[in-house]
Amino acid sequence: MEDMIFYDRLQFAFTITFHYIFPQLTMGLSLIIVYFKWKYLRSQVEKYNDAAKFFMKIFAVNFTIGVVTGIPMEFQFGTNWANFSELTGGIIGQTLAMEGMFSFFLESSFLVLFIFGEKLMGQKLHFLTGFLVFLGSWASGWFILATNAWMQHPVGYEVLDNGKYILNNFSAIFANPWLIPAFLHNQMASLVTSSFVVASIGAFYILRQKNIEYGKLFLKTGVIFGLVSSLLVAFPTGDWNAKNVAKHQPPSFAAMEGIFQTEEAGAEIVLIGQPNMVEKKIDNKIAVPNILSFLTYQKWDKQIPGMDQFKKEDLPDNIPALYYAYHIMVGLGTIFIALMALSLFFLWKKKLYNITFLLWTIMFMVPFPYIANLTGWYVAELGRQPYLVYGLLRTSEGISPTVSSGNTLFTLLGFVGLYMLLGLLFLVLVGKTIHQGPKPQTH
Repeated sequence: MEDMIFYDRLQFAFTITFHYIFPQLTMGLSLIIVYFKWKYLRSQVEKYNDAAKFFMKIFAVNFTIGVVTGIPMEFQFGTNWANFSELTGGIIGQTLAMEGMFSFFLESSFLVLFIFGEKLMGQKLHFLTGFLVFLGSWASGWFILATNAWMQHPVGYEVLDNGKYILNNFSAIFANPWLIPAFLHNQMASLVTSSFVVASIGAFYILRQKNIEYGKLFLKTGVIFGLVSSLLVAFPTGDWNAKNVAKHQPPSFAAMEGIFQTEEAGAEIVLIGQPNMVEKKIDNKIAVPNILSFLTYQKWDKQIPGMDQFKKEDLPDNIPALYYAYHIMVGLGTIFIALMALSLFFLWKKKLYNITFLLWTIMFMVPFPYIANLTGWYVAELGRQPYLVYGLLRTSEGISPTVSSGNTLFTLLGFVGLYMLLGLLFLVLVGKTIHQGPKPQTH
């Protein structure tokens, strides 16, 4: 049984990790594309229109690979997690169906119109199609996170005699107190990724002395969007999410903050340290007293329950992974704010385009927002363990009893090989698009 659970979780973790590389860019990039198109309508400066169409090409590649890698996850609900699907399908099936019918339809249909319909529709309708692509991509995030929010904090449900969960209040799933903070935090985090991609392409062009006018536009836009979104990821959205975890999942909060023992007069915040699972403490720690209590409850001496206050079976089953994922996410977020603030300062001083070291730094920072986004998701999912639906359905109760661990491992290896090929194809297509650069309109 333990092997089955391990391989089922490992397969889903791999497929969703690879899949989320793509929508985290498209959601944020769609907003930047709308901004470029809006700037063109306002100014009639052609480079803004070129920028919008250039990044929509990158968006289209991301969207396509994202769809291809997202489909297997839907099937895994039936193959690997049949009991979970049978018991909760009456709830999560509704939000997932709405995501497919409404969001995917909006995004895919108007993406085609934006790419091919500019001359036919005119500029205002072309802007509208871009806005609807943005709306569809963000609505997709809304429905997916509504599903996840119910799994994190179940509301508006009742349990039938056969053990199945059904909604008794449809509006409750969208009024879930977990949903809005998670959605806003996720969307701002995706905008961070997109901003770094846009800025890094700009830095690349400037360093290569190619498409310099576009490079300066991309770098300026990416830095401004990047600083704003990095700040919003930290506060208020990140702060709001952390308070939600403290309120609704206190064992998870203690684990991600590394609180093994309850402190009587206020909890310290651990900046650096390694969890020691044998001695139940943080080794080599650098901590600031009472700060965690103040940040969470605005009271310096507020007691926060440590992991010693909870039953072992209710604690997350991989505390070190949860702790490290959380601290990597927070640490990278802090670096993003510092880098973008420094870049904006030199942009204001009109020196950014000539500081080679900073341009190289921006260009090579591209992978790190992806890492921060993925570790953020790991925090949410590892923190929910050992439950699939927090407090209601344990992970061990949701698997498919007839699918062996050997079958799951075999298909996982197949996914790894196939996704590596898809990843290589993605890099080739995006690299070719960046190499070609934005093509100015000829009249």
